[in-house]
Amino acid sequence: MPRTYLTRSAPDTGEVETRRWMFRHPAVIRATHWANALCLLVLLMSGLQIFNAHPALYWGKASTFDAPLLAMSSTEDDPPKGVTTVLGRAFDTTGWLGSSAGADGEPADLGFPSWLTLPSDQDLTGGRSWHFFFAWAFVLNGTLYLFYGLRSGQLRFRVVPQRDQIRHFGASIWEHLTLRFPQGDEAKRYNVIQKLTYALVLFVLLPVQVLAGLAMSPAMDAAFPFLLTLFDGRQSARTVHFVMAALLVLFVVVHVALVLLSGFWNNMRGMLTGWFVIDRKVEPAPVTGKTRA
Repeated sequence: MPRTYLTRSAPDTGEVETRRWMFRHPAVIRATHWANALCLLVLLMSGLQIFNAHPALYWGKASTFDAPLLAMSSTEDDPPKGVTTVLGRAFDTTGWLGSSAGADGEPADLGFPSWLTLPSDQDLTGGRSWHFFFAWAFVLNGTLYLFYGLRSGQLRFRVVPQRDQIRHFGASIWEHLTLRFPQGDEAKRYNVIQKLTYALVLFVLLPVQVLAGLAMSPAMDAAFPFLLTLFDGRQSARTVHFVMAALLVLFVVVHVALVLLSGFWNNMRGMLTGWFVIDRKVEPAPVTGKTRA
């Protein structure tokens, strides 16, 4: 419902400020959004715990220990130094990757630091338990989101660009780079960059992530042999799974940054209550000859 406020003006002019509200996020969308956020956080932290059991990535059907695509290790120095090797090039990452403080505060040979993993102590079994439970919770929650989105039309509203948006794709990129956010009627819908990004995450990154995760399971490989063929081996699937996770983290970081820059309280209110303020538009008002406040 529109809310109208009178503002101070000179005697010969008048202005009416209109604050427009839009119910943007239905309850199911809000619930699945926050469930996704929780699942992704636990999956990331437990996944890093699993990765720490063997902090290296390879391509193919076997582990080529002498030529990993990526590896994190520590030296035998006192204190030890952390070294991260990417495509044969080594970087000093002491304190962050390879060697960092363990749960007891002492230097430890860890791929990722203990404060980023779940559990914080080196516990492969515990990490797998957390990871598998929340992986299925994530899949079920995502299925609910897709089913509801298709039936309600919310999915089309959020991921399918309209023709005029596609025509102005270049302008939308420039607006994002210069941090100019949509105003007025244009703010009623997601812009083309948002829609294409959400579509990429929903229909490319997440499905590939899930399939790569399944391909690392011997039981799943026995039931569905095509998974190993699809990824050219279990080690390749592990690498793809890791890369997809990194891209999802990048997406979340950019998403949160834009939420903060475009209006944190407005965006948070929208995702908590469903109601979103789309603009504050100043319009001419009838003049009565008196100053109003």
